Amino acid sequence: MSPDNECIQKTLKLAELMLTLAEEGDAVRQDVGCGVLYGVLRDSAYRLKKLAEAEQAAHNKKGKWG
Repeated sequence: MSPDNECIQKTLKLAELMLTLAEEGDAVRQDVGCGVLYGVLRDSAYRLKKLAEAEQAAHNKKGKWG
């Protein structure tokens, strides 16, 4: 796999880790500030995931994925 595609894969994995952390943190948070923090983390993860998936699809369409 090319280095640029590896970075996209790593970004997708990072987004999944961010979502997991947001769930874990939200489950044990003790105040509203933490709720905001984990909400921003979750939102950021979804945005990253969407962008990375779009890039993956674009690379795939060009025949450059894999």
